Amino acid sequence: METLPTKANREGCSFTVADFYEAGREHLALELLTGENSMQTRIEEPILNRPGLALTGFFTNFAPSRVQIFGNSETAYLDSLEPSERNSRFRALLAYKPSLLVFTNGARPYPEYLEAAGEMDICVMTTPYETRYFTHHSLFLLERLSSPKTTIYGTMIEVCGLGVLLESAPGLGKSETALGLIKRGSVLIADDLTCIRKDTAANILYGSASSSTVGYMEIRGIGIIHVPSIFGIDAVRGEKHLQLVITLKHLDEVRGEVDRIGQRREPKEILGVKIPNVLLPVSEGRDLVNLVETAAQQHKLILAGQDPASKLSMHLRGRASRNAMPARTPSLFSSQVISI
Repeated sequence: METLPTKANREGCSFTVADFYEAGREHLALELLTGENSMQTRIEEPILNRPGLALTGFFTNFAPSRVQIFGNSETAYLDSLEPSERNSRFRALLAYKPSLLVFTNGARPYPEYLEAAGEMDICVMTTPYETRYFTHHSLFLLERLSSPKTTIYGTMIEVCGLGVLLESAPGLGKSETALGLIKRGSVLIADDLTCIRKDTAANILYGSASSSTVGYMEIRGIGIIHVPSIFGIDAVRGEKHLQLVITLKHLDEVRGEVDRIGQRREPKEILGVKIPNVLLPVSEGRDLVNLVETAAQQHKLILAGQDPASKLSMHLRGRASRNAMPARTPSLFSSQVISI
């Protein structure tokens, strides 16, 4: 499996205030008020913090490396102070160099606040959304920005409800197989290049297309096609949980490697997560669309606890053990019954 270089790794991804702003500008209605020159400041901890007690002068356990949220409570407290005092408290907080301050509920900071933040090269933004709404959606955004990521050469589709990644050498028919599956009701996630994101809390992977290639496929001999325009908007999905990797290899390359029973399954490891892997030999006349669909259905059975290979193996072992048992000798009681 070939991956592309990326600034992300298994531990996580480094991102800046500018990344957060670009990712949430529309969805969170963010407006940059000051700090244009410090947009490349890194957000060290992908979590939010309400400064609360820090505004009173109590900075023990204060977390300046987090995004600082000024909700109604914070702004109301500062408004209750004399102008000189509130400016002093605000500057004391800025002295800890927080990476970003966001005022919620459409609050507009005093000009003195913006002047102080500008002097210290600290970004200040505002949003019209309520604190609870902004907090909820920002946490998801921060998690996505900080998640370990990689990009893999492969085509990802949703087959029978499963996220399946097709990988192979160029020219073996990944895209053509995916196209055939889409015509049978499967859903395109990404063609040729798949962006993988790790959910560290659940230790699972999600696959998606890059923002510039969503919904597009390259089919040799035809060219670039737009899947939603041909098959409808339901034929494309933005992101999907990756549950199975199917590797296509030419038959001559894998003679002797193919597991004909299905009990030897070597997983693929991506970003530290092991994903079940199926090796499918490619040769003339093999119906890859049908095989990939069947492999996905088989994996769903295994996830449900129904493993045909193990079940058959247990059945044959039980039958062999029964045939190997010695014949029972008639007991005294049975011989008496027969004689009677």
